[in-house]
Amino acid sequence: MQTVIQVTSGQLQKMAQYYAKYSGNVIPNGAIFSARTPTAHITGYQSGKVMFQGKGHSLEAAKWQTLTPASKANHNSDSIPIDFKNWSVLGSDEVGAGAYFGPLTTAAVFVSEDDLDWVRQLGIADSKTLTDQKMRAIAPEIIARLPHHVVNLMPEKYNQLQPNNNVNQLKAISHNFALAKVLDKIAPAKPRAILIDQFAQRDTYYRYLSRSHQPRIISENVYFTTKGEQYHLSVAAASILARVVELNTLKQLSKDAGVALPIGAGHAVDEVAAQLLRNGKDLSQFAKLHFANTKKAEHLV
Repeated sequence: MQTVIQVTSGQLQKMAQYYAKYSGNVIPNGAIFSARTPTAHITGYQSGKVMFQGKGHSLEAAKWQTLTPASKANHNSDSIPIDFKNWSVLGSDEVGAGAYFGPLTTAAVFVSEDDLDWVRQLGIADSKTLTDQKMRAIAPEIIARLPHHVVNLMPEKYNQLQPNNNVNQLKAISHNFALAKVLDKIAPAKPRAILIDQFAQRDTYYRYLSRSHQPRIISENVYFTTKGEQYHLSVAAASILARVVELNTLKQLSKDAGVALPIGAGHAVDEVAAQLLRNGKDLSQFAKLHFANTKKAEHLV
């Protein structure tokens, strides 16, 4: 028996911090935390999906469902045309917002009608269920064939920007920049539509961009919906590309740190951050400092 809810990135971070004391040693692919309480097993995924299992699954989920009654974000998603999956679409998605270590990585990929069958053959329709190994195998093929762009916001730059920009504003800037780059690459051709994997309401998204004084704001034929990978393969491809770039970056950062940097925001992250501090490392080079994990690590030291 299980209960599954959809939450925002901010809510996901709060849940990861709440369940840190129950954190397990093994975190599934695509998840940022996994915890086991006396009555339930809880897994939070980067997509915002949180799964509750065990005899107390419904009661445990009820603690959080007030945050997202029937998934509030879904009520504000755009209505997607019935034949949308067969259109030429430029899609974008991001990863890393809920992870303490590593970058905030956003990718945009254009999949034309002519490339849809080829992309389907890659087996990426349900990209959120793919293993990291499978995504690593697929990403080079996406890069070689499809117009794309990746914005990989490294921790140092992220920490410089974050005090004046909340996480969703940084996401909006990254999505907009990546989309603009791909539009330039495919010009004079244009996608029939642009699909952004939704993390904020349309008005809020464009308010973020206006507030940050972006020189070019992409707004023509733009759709917003949660679980965008289910509506078009372009978002699935973008999700895979962003994930692989994030993993490669985390691997390099781990090498620079001299220790494996875990994904997520649980207690294991606190321990590693504390180890870095003891070794004289600058956390701003490896982590998103505004997370509560920073103070927890300092306390451990």
